[in-house]
Amino acid sequence: MEDKSLQALLLTAVAPAAWGTTYLVTDTFLPPDRPLFAATMRALPAGLVLLALVRRLPTGQWWWKAVLLGICNIGLFFPLIFLSAYHLPGGLAATVQATSPLAVMALAWALIRERPTPVRIGASLVGLAGVTLLVLRSPGGVDTVGLLAAAGSVLVSGLGFVLVKKWRTTAPGAEPVPMLTLVAWQLVVGGLVLLPVALVVEGAPPALDARALGGFLWLGGVGTVLAYSCWFRGLSLLPAGSVALVGLLNPVVGTALGVALAGELFGWAQALGMVLVIGGVLAGQLRRPVRARPPAGACPRLPAPVDASAVSRSGP
Repeated sequence: MEDKSLQALLLTAVAPAAWGTTYLVTDTFLPPDRPLFAATMRALPAGLVLLALVRRLPTGQWWWKAVLLGICNIGLFFPLIFLSAYHLPGGLAATVQATSPLAVMALAWALIRERPTPVRIGASLVGLAGVTLLVLRSPGGVDTVGLLAAAGSVLVSGLGFVLVKKWRTTAPGAEPVPMLTLVAWQLVVGGLVLLPVALVVEGAPPALDARALGGFLWLGGVGTVLAYSCWFRGLSLLPAGSVALVGLLNPVVGTALGVALAGELFGWAQALGMVLVIGGVLAGQLRRPVRARPPAGACPRLPAPVDASAVSRSGP
């Protein structure tokens, strides 16, 4: 793996590492049973602060593009995640989420002609098996609403990620939008979509103490602004399928924190699951060697003339 690819991989891995802290921070510091309020507070304040810093609004086609990206990556993704969490066992919800690399590869193939390699598909299946061993328990309580919500969250986030790569790296005749600016637009749009939903479903916001404010600062700053900036930067540098595979590190970090800080059980199945996930992520970064092609219109190189006398001297 080249140094630049390794640097891009490590930068991208910051995102799932930060997202892996979400469950522990939410369970420990945030008000209970207010998932939509938590999602709104995670997105909107951070987006407004970031927008004030970058001081740039969308122009032209970026208005509707920013709205669509904000809805896919934040406004729809967060509620679908919470809905699946309420209707499915946590392990099953995480396992459905682990199909995201396959969905991203399919969408990238359809939208940006990024053909998935057999190695990357195999790595996705290995990673999916690893996540299943890592988090899946008894699949009791499965219902259709939860499965549809989990599958929907995979599709909308996959679409949003691929569109970020398509629009930011292939805009003809224009400079790419700066990463922090693109993150700010999406957080503001997503937060504004979530705000009325949270008010209608959950009612007035709860009182916040210092612990809750600290939790929201962590989730908004590290788990959202920093994480999405690194994630989208990785999308601009690496194939979409490779980046999606890195996302499988999320449950690995969450499990490690649960074992270290919350005393959760850890056995051979979880250990094997971690090995499979990390192995799948690393295997998915392998690239086929690219053969150098002669420039268009270049004449093929002819073999050098043979010295007949030298041939006769060399013997049979």
